[in-house]
Amino acid sequence: MVKIENEKGMISITGDVFTTLAGDAATNCFGVKGMGARSKADGLVHLLRRESMSRGVSVSFNDDGSISLVLHIVIDHGVNIKVLAGSIMNEVSYKVSKATGVPVSRVDVCVDSIIIG
Repeated sequence: MVKIENEKGMISITGDVFTTLAGDAATNCFGVKGMGARSKADGLVHLLRRESMSRGVSVSFNDDGSISLVLHIVIDHGVNIKVLAGSIMNEVSYKVSKATGVPVSRVDVCVDSIIIG
């Protein structure tokens, strides 16, 4: 949880807010099918539904007041992975920082699966 204090009071932002914002920003990038999560039962990567896409994102709170994010994504076949990952990093960092006022120090993108067709 991040706490921001100003002259009018205190704002507390939980990790769920950051994961939802990051998941939404990532899935709106061209070439991203959705967020992915590895099943503990069978070890396979599953495409998450829109309402549970925050499960594909983890957030860490840094000592300097910033956050770090790790995203697990499923992408379309044929996209340039390096370019797509860079685009996701920029988009997620910008949208999360803009919405919350909390600096994003790092965004790691893990491509868990590619969907063909």
